Amino acid sequence: MINEIKKDAQDRMKKSTESLDHAFAKIRTGRAHPSILDSISVSYYGSDTPLRQVANVVAEDARTLALTVFDKSMIQAVEKAIMTSDLGLNPATAGTTIRIPMPALTEETRKGYTKQARGEAENAKVAIRNIRRDALAQLKDLVKEKEISEDEERRAADEVQKITDKFVGEVDKALEVKENDLMAV
Repeated sequence: MINEIKKDAQDRMKKSTESLDHAFAKIRTGRAHPSILDSISVSYYGSDTPLRQVANVVAEDARTLALTVFDKSMIQAVEKAIMTSDLGLNPATAGTTIRIPMPALTEETRKGYTKQARGEAENAKVAIRNIRRDALAQLKDLVKEKEISEDEERRAADEVQKITDKFVGEVDKALEVKENDLMAV
């Protein structure tokens, strides 16, 4: 029973850190990376479709993304979806290829993105702490139902805390890496 609670908490905390990685991928650095466009959807025959399903996205060089749209009639829709996204990118079409130059980040935008990254990291920490709270509540319920002793509950609570500390440390490391990436000129 205790092991199931710990395993569940650990799995949920792992999902929180994975979610943070996805959130960090959407925060633009000065370099071109295809994952920047993962949040963009294109209207494809009446339904919103992820950009990756209608175009091949590659990093042409450190500052340019290149998209090859599978259906040539979709080029205008893809270009419009990129322009209307909140990423601040301006695509340029050359035949069947759409090139997206990554604008250089100013000091002000770097600080803004760093602030956004810190917010995402804090949200991940809050989620991890909420998972810890749920696990501790489950342990207390087991003590109330006399399924485990208070000593077992205390030991399990210490182990849950260690798991929590480990994942909070991972979030801090990921944030530090992202901040260094954002502030590198």
